[in-house]
Amino acid sequence: MMIIVSYDVSTKTMSGRKRLKKVADTCLNFGIRAQDSVFECIVEPAQWEILKNQLLSIYNEEEDSLRFYYLGSNWQKRLEHHGKDRNFNVEDTLIL
Repeated sequence: MMIIVSYDVSTKTMSGRKRLKKVADTCLNFGIRAQDSVFECIVEPAQWEILKNQLLSIYNEEEDSLRFYYLGSNWQKRLEHHGKDRNFNVEDTLIL
């Protein structure tokens, strides 16, 4: 299933800047960056629970915002993009 994760992490303090990096790094473990604070993640339900729990343990409820968009398994019909494409296709093979 496709999940879009977007976030806004306060960077007014050093701890906020560390949280921002941790949120981004966690998202990179499960998906690709679509925009600066937006990730596209194709995950199985168990992976989604892990990702969600990790993000919720990092963010500060008083200062930060997390948004999750559930596009499901038929996500290709729900996603429309215009303009410069910064990334590869989320379903492409990635060799590390």
